[in-house]
Amino acid sequence: MRLMIQRVTEAAVAVEGEVVGKIDRGFLVFWGAKEGDTEREADYLASKLCKLRIFEDEEGKMNRSLQQAGGSLLIVSQFTLYAGCKKGNRPNFINAMRPEQSKPLYEYFLRQCEKEIPHVERGEFGADMKISLVNDGPVTIWMDTEEMLSE
Repeated sequence: MRLMIQRVTEAAVAVEGEVVGKIDRGFLVFWGAKEGDTEREADYLASKLCKLRIFEDEEGKMNRSLQQAGGSLLIVSQFTLYAGCKKGNRPNFINAMRPEQSKPLYEYFLRQCEKEIPHVERGEFGADMKISLVNDGPVTIWMDTEEMLSE
């Protein structure tokens, strides 16, 4: 499972011109699952995400979590996080989890985050979404359970 996390001052996701999710200060998170991912990986990343300390404290150091900063989450499913670009110039997505398995896992991940963070917004699974954001910093963090759980 992979997350691309962007610290934002605001972010929104629209489907067919209508905003379906919007936050102010917080994290815009792009979420992707690969074949074989389970609730174990979702639990692990949800916990890491909600505790990630990348907001500045009184001394200007990245030392405060999303909860401590009073931030929100906007979580968007994105199978293209598993694009394979090794051969040729056209990416393949053979490692991305099939939608019928991925959608329940995405919903599970959202529920786990909602246990920790009071305000969690979402994109629309499988839709053509338009994302707007103001990246704060910029700060962008990549998390991948394949790397993190093997350490």
